[in-house]
Amino acid sequence: MAAPFKNYSGGVLLADIVKRNNLSTYVSEAIKERSAFIKSGAVVRSALLDATEGGTRIQVPEFNPIAPTEEILDGTATWGTSNNGYLTPQKIGTGTQIATICHRGFAYAVDDVAVLAAGEDPMGHIRNQIADAINKLNSARLLSLLDGLFGSTFGPLGANALDLSKGAASGADETNFLTASTVARARNLLGERGDELDTLIVHPSVGFYLYQTGLLTFSTSSLVSGGAVTWGGGGAGVDAKSIGTFAGMNVVMDSQVNAVQPGSSGHQIEFYCYLTKGGTILEGVQQDLRIEADRNILSKQDVLSVDYHTAYHVMGTKWVDAGDNPTNSNLGAHAKWGATYDIDLIPLVQLTVNSPLDTSTL
Repeated sequence: MAAPFKNYSGGVLLADIVKRNNLSTYVSEAIKERSAFIKSGAVVRSALLDATEGGTRIQVPEFNPIAPTEEILDGTATWGTSNNGYLTPQKIGTGTQIATICHRGFAYAVDDVAVLAAGEDPMGHIRNQIADAINKLNSARLLSLLDGLFGSTFGPLGANALDLSKGAASGADETNFLTASTVARARNLLGERGDELDTLIVHPSVGFYLYQTGLLTFSTSSLVSGGAVTWGGGGAGVDAKSIGTFAGMNVVMDSQVNAVQPGSSGHQIEFYCYLTKGGTILEGVQQDLRIEADRNILSKQDVLSVDYHTAYHVMGTKWVDAGDNPTNSNLGAHAKWGATYDIDLIPLVQLTVNSPLDTSTL
């Protein structure tokens, strides 16, 4: 049963391999290396959200944005609201943002691990497979949280949502797609602060439409002349594309970004896009990733278990539900979220569009 590990470990147990190679640290590093959200800066690790002392939720104190009342200064003895010739100090309010911790884990029997570990470098295969699996699960959890905050315009950030989808079985055109024009309309929801948005999170059916039409520009370190080359516009020499940009924003593509059930049956599929500013979405860790392995002598199997305890949080929001350790479904429920200050100060916008690369109806 341990044959796939024979050349690598001399036939020792899976538990010995995990301990010998410090696999938890190895996989933790791979998660950061292979996460599009982290590499793009869309999600930032924050010590504010680390709950190493225990608990089920994280409280982040904040000062509320100030909105001072002006006083008129003049030469009389009774100027100002005090009527005594001096300024009256106004209070700076405080509040508390609340993030909820999610406790997650999974396990594999040795037969499953053997499939992952097949090849010349079994530890490399295990590392990358587990890292990719956790990144996918983390993405699903984060996107459920965003869905709850907007909640089809009923969530606390509902006013920061713009739906430009066609709402019909066919006939969608550029006014319904992701373009510079529709991005500008989405930015406008935040007024002058819309210019702060620097990251665009999209489904591949939306992102590859930009790619197809030559609207994505890729920055790459392999260009002889340096700088950026427009993909699809004669960009010869681009052989190591890294972060794509569009309309002044880094583009992050993830297949788990919500493909939306349209409002009416038979209408064309819709896609959420998220425009945000780096540092708006934070990640905290209550306990570092833990990977353990042991031998079950009754089932004659080596077993690998993984658990991780983390929280995602959008600055300016709070978890208002009484329950803890929510499922993804609960994270996506708009009634369980609130905002701690004016939402036009939260640099996060949801844009709903169609894509010509997926015209299926639901």
